[in-house]
Amino acid sequence: MNTADLGLPVDVPSTALFTDQYELTMLQAALAAGTAERRSVFEVFTRRLPEGRRYGVVAGTGRVLDAVENFRFDADVLGFLRENAIVDEPTLKWLASYRFGGDIWGYPEGEVYFPGSPILRVEGSFAECVLLETVVLSILNHDSAIAAAASRMASAAGGRPLVEMGARRTHELAAVAAARAAYIGGFATTSDLAAGFRYGIPTVGTSAHAFTLLHDRERDAFQAQVNSLGRGTTLLVDTYDVAEAVRMAVEVAGPELGAVRIDSGDLLLVAHRVRQQLDELGARDTRIIVTSDLDEYAIASLAAAPVDAYGVGTQLVTGSGHPTCSMVYKLVARAESADPKAPLEAVAKRSTGGKTSIGGRKWAARRLDERGVAEAEVIGTGVVPVALADRQLLVELVKGGQVLSREPLDAVRDRHAASLADLPLSATQLSRGEPVIPTEYI
Repeated sequence: MNTADLGLPVDVPSTALFTDQYELTMLQAALAAGTAERRSVFEVFTRRLPEGRRYGVVAGTGRVLDAVENFRFDADVLGFLRENAIVDEPTLKWLASYRFGGDIWGYPEGEVYFPGSPILRVEGSFAECVLLETVVLSILNHDSAIAAAASRMASAAGGRPLVEMGARRTHELAAVAAARAAYIGGFATTSDLAAGFRYGIPTVGTSAHAFTLLHDRERDAFQAQVNSLGRGTTLLVDTYDVAEAVRMAVEVAGPELGAVRIDSGDLLLVAHRVRQQLDELGARDTRIIVTSDLDEYAIASLAAAPVDAYGVGTQLVTGSGHPTCSMVYKLVARAESADPKAPLEAVAKRSTGGKTSIGGRKWAARRLDERGVAEAEVIGTGVVPVALADRQLLVELVKGGQVLSREPLDAVRDRHAASLADLPLSATQLSRGEPVIPTEYI
């Protein structure tokens, strides 16, 4: 069973307080001014990609849908707001019956994006939409950052499997979200059992150095592990002397030993030596797994090494130096009244310092060249050109407050692989550069 299909709530009674106070004070003022029910359109986008990145990855959309469904002001939450005088009684009364009843469109999860891409579009009254800003950005900024790092690491790995093992390097709930995002980006497995339980991600794990140190002799630790987990297990061979440990591992498990893990030292040099030693001992099918503060650059440097799989922790769950995507949630259009037939008017912030926005309810499409390779991210308002009609990127996710569908995580993972394959080959280069395709506004 893929529990991602169940729309499980986060492990709190409500997501309503995953927000900033000014969302509620804006609501209070708008209710008092009579503008709260004006039809509005908010969009999520980023003005630029993290430095050196060629593309972004949309991740967290499924979690956003869960958060929107669970955005409820129950008695405990309302009591907290009242006791701390966050908002007045009329606002509390309005919040008590809050249910998002609008529409949400967005890039399908796993799709790539570029500067200006309207990754998510939230439509409804100002009141119901503005409350979702913080929780939407919290999820998308985190998950998309992890997925982008994972995607780069997967490209650098060149088809060799990657294990997500960053749970001990981040917040316990963030670890579950990070494992999900990493799987979307191309990781094969996770060490985090909560992620396996919640999202159906394959889990792996055998032993740490503590298990070896527990025993009087390294051989005893290896024997105990093989007795318990079988000859196909992975033995950690760098607690003491690597060469001696490899010899002992094959003696204990035989040539059927599943794998050895190396967690320290010059991984390129050690991997070559271990491969030679394993082959000489007849363990030609025993795999070599390397860990130890890997990032996409370290993984790429091991491309010529006899490494079969990589385990990545710290650098993955911190976005490999870019823990956020700097996405923003901006009002881009609103009506002059609450009348559903009132026309929308484009609005946008005007300021210096690179924080300007482009108003209007937008569509997005990806133009391909004659070979089927993406050549531009085209964004516009109004009528979509006929030539781009079948290349539109936004899909309807929520209609009238109802989530239309949820996707298995494997489908999202496959979409990302297909989306990345449509980009120019330079998208997977690790060298610093501009976005691999330009953004065009029409």
